[in-house]
Amino acid sequence: MAVHLITGAGSGIGAALAQRLHDRGDDLVLLARDAGRARELASRFPRAATLVGDLAQPGRLSWAFSKQPLPERIDSLVHVAGVVDLGPVADLPSSLWEQQLAVNLVAPAELTRLMLPVLRVSRGQVLFVNSGAGLRANADWGAYAASKHGLKALADALRAEEAEHGVRVTTVYPGRTATPMQEKVHRQEGADYVAERFIDPESVATSILTALDLPRDAQITDLSIRPGI
Repeated sequence: MAVHLITGAGSGIGAALAQRLHDRGDDLVLLARDAGRARELASRFPRAATLVGDLAQPGRLSWAFSKQPLPERIDSLVHVAGVVDLGPVADLPSSLWEQQLAVNLVAPAELTRLMLPVLRVSRGQVLFVNSGAGLRANADWGAYAASKHGLKALADALRAEEAEHGVRVTTVYPGRTATPMQEKVHRQEGADYVAERFIDPESVATSILTALDLPRDAQITDLSIRPGI
């Protein structure tokens, strides 16, 4: 069975993807920010292994992993976790820039770096769940969009660097999806949240599975997903 290391499996797209992989019998390693969250994930996905590391502190991931057994094989590393805080450049404090850059960009880069040795052995795949904000930036979205534009650059560079090792790299760009993060965005925008107006996380999970399951003679490099008409 394939082994998938997933961040953000506690809710939204990550939870939908983890459930689909779990249901079909694949092996999961789920990253949790602390021991309590790890216990919750282990209860929800009984066969899954957990790994504790706080994405808000990417510089401590290596130390945290040195205290835990790491998976000997990984076939895919799927970056789903992210944070968002909206605000105009004129008002958004540096702490919120730093938090979004840490979780959305620096932590995926560091986690990928730490897992590349085993990914190279398995000729595995790194998949980044980005955002429409990774392709364009609107007013009040500067910090989040900057982190996601950076994530696109990370994926593009990694794809070029790791091709010789047989590691595939995919970026998925979902439009607005019915997740707790989207609900938070609507609160920040002062708008009513109606989940039915947005993409179902299951639909994004299906797209991710398509990229992961694609035969080795091809790879999906970039995939944009938008709400249906």
